[in-house]
Amino acid sequence: QVQLVESGGGLVQAGGSLRLSCAASGSIFSINAMGWYRQAPGKQRELVAAITSGGSTNYADSVKGRFTVSRGNARNTVYLQMNSLKPEDTAIYYCNAIFQGRYDAWGQGTQVTVSS
Repeated sequence: QVQLVESGGGLVQAGGSLRLSCAASGSIFSINAMGWYRQAPGKQRELVAAITSGGSTNYADSVKGRFTVSRGNARNTVYLQMNSLKPEDTAIYYCNAIFQGRYDAWGQGTQVTVSS
């Protein structure tokens, strides 16, 4: 099993930056990829960015050029650097890990609010 804990959300003005962190524990050597999803009120959860154990990254079109996903030196940490934030980025952000090739783990979520 893998457990995830996020941190770093908060309130920021449009154009500002935030950095989210996610720490994994448990069977971290079975993790294949980690990433971030978000869910705004009344909307479905959507992929924001992900990074594989090999370092390949994937981004939603809406965040390309503004957000950067990265992993820490340890295998168990993933970050999301968010720059040039917009009000439409307001959502609960969830850390996700895929492990053992087919299982999902989720964090508890962290609120990001961007004021105009």
